[in-house]
Amino acid sequence: MKKLGLTFAAIGLFFATTTQAQEENEASAEVLTEVEVAVAVQDEYTKLDVAELPAAITLAIETDFAGATAKEVWVKEEEGKKVYKIKLDVNGEEKKVYADAEGNWIKKEYKQKEAY
Repeated sequence: MKKLGLTFAAIGLFFATTTQAQEENEASAEVLTEVEVAVAVQDEYTKLDVAELPAAITLAIETDFAGATAKEVWVKEEEGKKVYKIKLDVNGEEKKVYADAEGNWIKKEYKQKEAY
């Protein structure tokens, strides 16, 4: 009889522990989803007209990419500063580059095909 009582106690403890672990995993998943949403929002660029590109960036393109033409431009706030993503046509080849408002090039390591 004592063994039967201990068996039920062990089973009850097992289910209580499993339920608690499952609740913690669900809470962790909710936090992860909130973080993913925040990152996704931060990664969004707003499309601009090419004419709205700051003069410093236009000059940097002319200086560093002779003959290149800006085809599309996007901007976003990153760490309190504007970051511009620019699609260039460089002698028929498409390149994406990133620059700050002062015309300084920004290297984006996580982008695979992007070179400047």
